[in-house]
Amino acid sequence: MELLKNFVYAGVGLAALTSDKVKETVEDLVEKGKISDTEGKKIIEEFFKSTESKKEDFESKMKSLGDNISSKFDFLKKEDDEVNALKKRIEELEAKLKKSNTTKKKPAAKKTVAKK
Repeated sequence: MELLKNFVYAGVGLAALTSDKVKETVEDLVEKGKISDTEGKKIIEEFFKSTESKKEDFESKMKSLGDNISSKFDFLKKEDDEVNALKKRIEELEAKLKKSNTTKKKPAAKKTVAKK
């Protein structure tokens, strides 16, 4: 599952880098006078609209894939439940142990007998 998260983060990073490069390139073309300012803005708007729809499609596919993988590895969820139950039981036992240690009576001191 961690590998899948890393893949998604890499994809997001790549998309961010790509959008920055597109914006930079369009701004460079506007500065050089090869396209007008309005054309540049239009290109950037269309790119971001297209990117947004592809992003939503990608996210829904990744969610579906994640759910599919999770359903196939249902035993992992069961193990998590068992681990959590054991952790809770350990905490309860530690609390009981701590309580019994604080309520224990100290043993009485031994009496010493004086020699005559």
